Amino acid sequence: MEKQFLIDDLKLGESWRLFKIMGEFVDGVEALHDLGPAVSIFGTARIKPDDPVYQKTEILASLLAKNNLAVITGGGGGVMEAANKGAAEAGGISVGLNIHLPFEQVPNPYSNIKLEFKYFFIRKVMFIKYAKAYIAMPGGFGTMDELFEVMTLIQTRRIKPFPIILVGSDYWKGLIDWIKSTLLEDKHISPADLDIIQIMDEPAEIVKFIRKILMV
Repeated sequence: MEKQFLIDDLKLGESWRLFKIMGEFVDGVEALHDLGPAVSIFGTARIKPDDPVYQKTEILASLLAKNNLAVITGGGGGVMEAANKGAAEAGGISVGLNIHLPFEQVPNPYSNIKLEFKYFFIRKVMFIKYAKAYIAMPGGFGTMDELFEVMTLIQTRRIKPFPIILVGSDYWKGLIDWIKSTLLEDKHISPADLDIIQIMDEPAEIVKFIRKILMV
């Protein structure tokens, strides 16, 4: 059985594991280097096709694909499945970056470019490096991790200030209120940092905004 806590396993004398890490980077770069303009979509794995968030994600991904934007997701269920499905059924490029987990993550059948990862940090590089916009649907810890990673990289100017869109005013309002009342109030962030993110609700509005910013 493969060991679960991979980072803990990096010990002196196990430097051979670095070759596996390099291999995942190589596989990702070779598969995605000529992807073209793409949008990464983050969101929960824990919803079914009858959920309104699933349905909105599917519509949004379909519109992105019809506007010649590839869709990148984590390759699993829920929001990821909806986004891959919407993009694929619209005839677009549908990328699934699946992660090996001991539970929950099962690859969905809708991605037409599939990659498998053991290491979260390599997978996140692929989400970020090959996208020109980032969309966060409602989600849990994983979604927050991916969202704040991108926000931090833009804030620190490690990547270009591509659009970050939070979909669902009701869902994200509490987080944004806390950021303003706590982080901003305590001067842990600057007022300009709030411009990094946008909150939007309608798929057509979101696609129009992305096209305008990216000029595609």
